Amino acid sequence: MNIARYIDHTLLKPTTSSDEVKKLCEEAASYGFAAVCVPPPFVRLAKKYLSGSNVKVATVIGFPFGYSVAAAKQAEAEQAIVDGADELDVVINLVALKAGNTGYLESEIQPIIDAAHQAQRLVKVIIESGILLAEEIIQCCTLYADAGVDFVKTSTGYAEKGASVEAVQLMRKHLPSTVQIKASGGIRTYAFAKELIDAGATRLGCSASVAIVTGEKESSTGGY
Repeated sequence: MNIARYIDHTLLKPTTSSDEVKKLCEEAASYGFAAVCVPPPFVRLAKKYLSGSNVKVATVIGFPFGYSVAAAKQAEAEQAIVDGADELDVVINLVALKAGNTGYLESEIQPIIDAAHQAQRLVKVIIESGILLAEEIIQCCTLYADAGVDFVKTSTGYAEKGASVEAVQLMRKHLPSTVQIKASGGIRTYAFAKELIDAGATRLGCSASVAIVTGEKESSTGGY
């Protein structure tokens, strides 16, 4: 299925180095990944390394816990756009979600979506599905679809549970076809990656991207 085209090749550890970002970008260009996802300070560098390729540069906003004040997230998003990020992966305010404060969630995300879309960039909201109730996932699908996001993303990878087939299926059921799904968190094998795609994910956030692509090749030649 050419799984590489679904993958955001991801490196978000707090000790990320420029050499690691260079390697990440080289691998992304070589394998044909959809994007790299790097910490905000490395957006400009990643754009430089990927110049002339079709690989997009994504970065994270309000990462990893999402409880930064709205103005701080907006400033992060605006800076990421200036630096050249093609896609913004924004962690929602889970404190507000758990408190039922949907008004805050709407007011937080709308300026980011407006700024990104004006600059022809994409927005993915990270809802941390592994620690939400089903009804909270559904609530997020409705709220963020109405706000105009491009993707709803399952996880940061920092919670105790990452992506699951069940969460992706639930999200796909309650999102319009115009909103895509990015699954992330704990995706380390081709088999699991394919399950998530079959469930409705159109993008995968992975740090084990090369192993996943290698697994696809092995599977197609009877290696599994």
